[in-house]
Amino acid sequence: MWGFNVTAQTFSYDNRPVSPLINYTFEQWWFHGHLDYPPNDGDIFELPAGQNAIAELACDKGATDFFATDGGGDIRDPNDEQNPCPGSPISEFHTTGIEDSKGCALAITYNDNVTSIQPEDFTVFSVNQTCRKGCHRVPLEDVLVLGFGSTLLTVAQNKVRLTRCKKAKRHLIQTLTDYMNGFKCNVTGSTSEVALAQPQIPRRCGADPDDGKADAVPGNCTHGAKQPFYWFQAEENTMFEDAFHPPFYLDLYNFLDGAQNDIFVDSYVGTLPTPGPNQTVIPQLAQISPGGSGNSSTSTSVPSPTTGTPASAAPSTTSSAGPGIPTPVTPSNQQQWYVVALSRVLPPLMRMIFQWFEHAVTQQTKR
Repeated sequence: MWGFNVTAQTFSYDNRPVSPLINYTFEQWWFHGHLDYPPNDGDIFELPAGQNAIAELACDKGATDFFATDGGGDIRDPNDEQNPCPGSPISEFHTTGIEDSKGCALAITYNDNVTSIQPEDFTVFSVNQTCRKGCHRVPLEDVLVLGFGSTLLTVAQNKVRLTRCKKAKRHLIQTLTDYMNGFKCNVTGSTSEVALAQPQIPRRCGADPDDGKADAVPGNCTHGAKQPFYWFQAEENTMFEDAFHPPFYLDLYNFLDGAQNDIFVDSYVGTLPTPGPNQTVIPQLAQISPGGSGNSSTSTSVPSPTTGTPASAAPSTTSSAGPGIPTPVTPSNQQQWYVVALSRVLPPLMRMIFQWFEHAVTQQTKR
């Protein structure tokens, strides 16, 4: 993970991976300003398509299995191994509870040159609406690397180490806080050759009772592949909601819980209509079987690194990505890719090297 060994003294300000990003310049918030602090060559998170991958999240690295690399030593709770913030109140999670969770996401881009990646290159492929549980699921089609997103699907409490996939992670807290951390990843066992569609900017379109909107406006939704939220920074924002209406990885922005199975070029029938408040045409998902990219409740996979897309701390609960990381298209499943993790309500620090929750990759069996 980029910045894994950054301390509070490395920069002129506290720029540890667990420090929130607010009103920063692009250079400061992009990859958390850690591009000059890359992971070691061997620190790669391996994502086996069709299997589960679990990581740790915590408020302090000392509360994880990587405590030896933390100046404060081992602070894990002997009475509760799932406690991500030993000795800290739930406010450290930046939420009042599961009901107040606003979602987390994983996004991916198939580009092994981190310096050339742009914000619009990332595609959200898995979302966990109650990210405190750290459970992620990805589309059954071709997601090779973890990206934004999560799925509610708990898995065995196994801890995984970073292997080969470049990931970036980003959390959006309800209280104007944001995170973005990069990771290297390698997805194995993917067979799909379907490319990711070009990701678009998400739109607020779901029911929003808190804001006096009882009904969703499906025609105003961004359907298909979507970019992560880039919000509340000094520059390069793509979301311009105010502090009282922050973007969430929820149905409110058409980020359904779990694998984002509609992010591929063949996910929909025909051309997607232009979204808008008066749009009445709702796109039709293609029926792809078995295990295709068509959006279904059981479809989960890792997007494959295909040429079609240049896309793009919480409780220490072990979470697993449910069945599925969409599998990416080939250029070589041994390439390194980048992933970003975003969330709207996460604790200040994450628990594992790639400081994010667990994700699961499920076998993609397309055509």
